[in-house]
Amino acid sequence: MKKTLVLLVLFVLPIVAYLFFASGVNNFGKLPILTENITDISVLNDTFSLKNKITVLGFLGRDLANKKGNVFNINQKIYKRFYEFNDFQFVIVVPKESEALVNELKRELGSLADTSKWFFIYADDNRIHEMFNGLKTDLLLDADLYTPYVFIIDKDLNLRGRKDDEDEGTKYGFDTTSVADLNNKMEDDVKIILAEYRLALKKNNAYRSK
Repeated sequence: MKKTLVLLVLFVLPIVAYLFFASGVNNFGKLPILTENITDISVLNDTFSLKNKITVLGFLGRDLANKKGNVFNINQKIYKRFYEFNDFQFVIVVPKESEALVNELKRELGSLADTSKWFFIYADDNRIHEMFNGLKTDLLLDADLYTPYVFIIDKDLNLRGRKDDEDEGTKYGFDTTSVADLNNKMEDDVKIILAEYRLALKKNNAYRSK
């Protein structure tokens, strides 16, 4: 009897543990798709695209002077940690009349980090609303076309997020005014989607090498 128990502990339990954790990777190794086929940013500016990029998408509105804290938060907590990954970008949609304020903001950002993957897209009010509404979230833009939330868009133009967040249930975006939200949730979710694409790339490369 004792020998049987020892054998179970030495051989069976490790296999069970492996299967448990392997199933966990399969179940939780991908960030859920919340909205499929969102509108590409190219409809606002054909120089840019969300296609084939992992994008953090934001809407800063008109009052940029009072939203710098949001930008610096996400620059420090997310952008600086991940901008060196291939095909990763930040895209911020702002009203057309905001160009002077954006230039000032970019100068300030440039003193803190390499801003080569920060992109600001200008559009009129209606187009901004159309772009935002296409995300199909439970969030709203305010009268200045602003939301503190930013969104993770994958290479196939799908909005990624959480379906069972402990605080919000379905979590469409991440609050740039909350360092805790950026640190405790968004950072993890960006890691997940980057790992997902790295794994897919390794599989493709392994398949091609056969």
